[in-house]
Amino acid sequence: MADGIDFFKDRHVWVVGGSSGIGAGIGAAFKALGAVVTVTGATAAEVARAQADPELAGISVVQLDVRSDAAVTGHIGALERLDVLVNCAGVIRRGEELDPVVFAQVLDINLNGSMRTCAAARTLLAKSGGCIINTASMLSFFGGGLVPAYSASKGGVAQLTKSLAIAYAADGIRVNALAPGWIATPLTSALQNDAARSGPILARTPMGRWGTPKDVAGAALFLASPWAGFVTGTVLPVDGGYLIT
Repeated sequence: MADGIDFFKDRHVWVVGGSSGIGAGIGAAFKALGAVVTVTGATAAEVARAQADPELAGISVVQLDVRSDAAVTGHIGALERLDVLVNCAGVIRRGEELDPVVFAQVLDINLNGSMRTCAAARTLLAKSGGCIINTASMLSFFGGGLVPAYSASKGGVAQLTKSLAIAYAADGIRVNALAPGWIATPLTSALQNDAARSGPILARTPMGRWGTPKDVAGAALFLASPWAGFVTGTVLPVDGGYLIT
């Protein structure tokens, strides 16, 4: 494995669910270091917004519904090369997830979707000696009364990451996960602007601020780099210390 900051030049990176937020930040960071990056959005509207986003200039954007086995295997199976797979596709339906139907829908995207893409990418990643970065959460470690499906799915992503790290090791594929804390994205803007809710979050966060997609992207670059060449099966919190308080 080559050393140096030029390691990512011409590497092929797919960020599933990378059309906005954390995923977009990760895709942009890989692109800035010379990687050939593709991000995906679940709908045509998401794809259109991503194509108009200057942060994603020079990045390919495709539509992919991770609930579809055929779509996942069709898109990833058609690739000639893949070096890094980043799984960021996910939904949260606060207050609705106690309904078993909604619960199953959330798990199908957040957990089953990650497994679908990992399985589809395994052969290509084995050829390139590549790696997988999944997206876990603070809710991989503790529960959320209004989001039981999201919490269960992210706990599952953590265990899936550990299990695939074992299963794929013989192929030379490393599998790790990021566990973002409270990150400033459009999806959390209402929470950021609500002092009654954001105040306790910042009070518990030792670093005293919201994280940014760039904070998460830096951790992703590390996990995909030669410097993490002996790191697999880990779930890395990127949370400003929230988890330790």
